Amino acid sequence: MIGSYRMKRTWIRIAAAAVVAIGSLSCSSELSNSASPVELVVTSTQNLFTIDLAGDPVGSTRCQEDFGTINLQAIAKNGTVTGDFAQVRITRYRVSYQRTDGGTLVPAPFVRSIDTLLQVGSGATAGSNFLIFEQEALSQAPFAALFPNNGGRDPQTGRSQIKMDVITEVFGHTLAGDNVYDATRQPVTFCYACGGCS
Repeated sequence: MIGSYRMKRTWIRIAAAAVVAIGSLSCSSELSNSASPVELVVTSTQNLFTIDLAGDPVGSTRCQEDFGTINLQAIAKNGTVTGDFAQVRITRYRVSYQRTDGGTLVPAPFVRSIDTLLQVGSGATAGSNFLIFEQEALSQAPFAALFPNNGGRDPQTGRSQIKMDVITEVFGHTLAGDNVYDATRQPVTFCYACGGCS
């Protein structure tokens, strides 16, 4: 399934839906202070909050589900906009991590190019899949410490779980050239053989 976490391939992706609308803003987004008459609003929903690095127990397929969805909206700041300002081109996103359990070791941040055009005031438009963990990241620090052959505990916290926020920053510009930006944050816990993803 596109957008899912798979243990055999050790990657995590998040499905992205681009929704273009003029309406209320989510309190979970960090709004841009750009001079552009258009605002980019990035929000997220989440299906999985715990990722079991050992994969699904027998009879479960939760680890095969989408991690969540990133929603992109182009919103006019003041009334309606026309011409080049009425479209926003999303060009890249950056993923970084922040520990929430007292630890400091996180995977390296990365940037990916995308090309999505949002129309202010129109209906839903197709989105892209956002990769939130690079393939090799789950076999490296800090996650590698959770595997039984490495002691099963994070050396920084002494716990058998690692908790962090995934921060996805989205960058783009109006076709008139004004930059737009917004970000969303998703909490996730990693563990090994802890009953599966949930």
